[in-house]
Amino acid sequence: MSFDFDLFVVGAGSGGVRAARFAAGFGARVAVAESRYLGGTCVNVGCVPKKLLVYGAHFSDDFEHAAGFGWQAGEPAFDWPTLIANKDREIRRLNGIYRNLLEQSGVALMEGHATLRDPHTVEIGGRCVSAEHILIATGGWPQLPAIPGKEFAITSNEAFHLKDSPRRVLVVGGGYIAVEFATIFHGLGARTSLLYRGELFLRGFDRGVREHLRDELRAKGLDLQFGADIARIDKQAGGSLAATLLDGRVLETDCVFYAIGRQPLVAGLGLENTGVRLDERGFIRVDEAYRTAEPSIRAIGDVIGRVQLTPVALAEGMAVARSLFRPEQYRPVDYQLIPTAVFSLPNIGTVGLTEDDARAKGHRLKIFESRFRPMKLTLTGSQERTLMKLVVDADTDKVLGCHMVGPDAGEIIQGIAVALKAGATKQVFDDTIGIHPTAAEEFVTMRSAARSD
Repeated sequence: MSFDFDLFVVGAGSGGVRAARFAAGFGARVAVAESRYLGGTCVNVGCVPKKLLVYGAHFSDDFEHAAGFGWQAGEPAFDWPTLIANKDREIRRLNGIYRNLLEQSGVALMEGHATLRDPHTVEIGGRCVSAEHILIATGGWPQLPAIPGKEFAITSNEAFHLKDSPRRVLVVGGGYIAVEFATIFHGLGARTSLLYRGELFLRGFDRGVREHLRDELRAKGLDLQFGADIARIDKQAGGSLAATLLDGRVLETDCVFYAIGRQPLVAGLGLENTGVRLDERGFIRVDEAYRTAEPSIRAIGDVIGRVQLTPVALAEGMAVARSLFRPEQYRPVDYQLIPTAVFSLPNIGTVGLTEDDARAKGHRLKIFESRFRPMKLTLTGSQERTLMKLVVDADTDKVLGCHMVGPDAGEIIQGIAVALKAGATKQVFDDTIGIHPTAAEEFVTMRSAARSD
């Protein structure tokens, strides 16, 4: 059978674009359909604009710390519309880069909503095209709770486009998006409360990291309310919001921001016209090679619900392109030792096993920890402390996990991840000469275990 394309990609986010570009580079005829914006969540309403806002929020600390280094400046003033306008300009630039990448790779870009009519046919704007292979890379979408007044709340999608910075914010959730935005709003001057129904945020991260960040955020004046959730939201006569909590308390605020999870974007895709199946959470079910139950259709990225990180989607997109058009180059994505960062203020960087997970896997451990005041803060009044932690197998000396809370944690952990991927032992860390004076050198100078099993 003759097809219009060898590969049709639904979704021009990070994973979809990577798969399309490399498949085209391997000689395949490729098309991509996108109904919203080029670059997907990460570029438009995710990691890129979020980190720009994190940078913006950090200046409040920088202005305060500058006095300790002899700088005298007037009273700083923040203008939200300027930050958002400049952010928007940068996002438009990145959208253009993604468009150019596709065009220069020879990929046909079709802007519109794609619906699968059968396992080899896709309809966009009334036009049907055929493809031997179809790749679904539509990503996810933030959820709102089923409570009265949810229409008055916002998610990360809307937060990047607020016309004005709210004076009072309630952030609801305990994942990294909630924690990041709580510190963004707080850093930009809003009176911020973080509500989480659990006993401590960032479930899945190392317990020591979670407790350290909790203490640092409280020391900065961020209101953390654990074991708390909202029952309903009502709009007041003056435009403010009244959030009634499950315990009966009523909190008045200007903005309720929810970050309680993301759902896969599968509605309206026409999956019912194919053999594609969903799992119990609603994500597309795939095998180790990203094949769905329909032989001609594969899926990657957030829509399959594995590890919802941009670099992981990129790796999955590359794997699909190779498996289809360069099978001799194919190698599966390794989901072990994936480094990640939480761009809260202060940052978290982590790679490998947490202390609890390592014990659960049967390892006997040595734990190395260091807590110190960063050199940059020694001339200031800030008492913020950095945490660095190594989880080491006591029998093999292999470093199983590395965790950090402090400035530039993500930048530092990226290099450490290479060492863990290579199987470094604690002796290798000890034998590595540090760069002085840096915070990073602390990872190679921790000689005595804080505790051992």
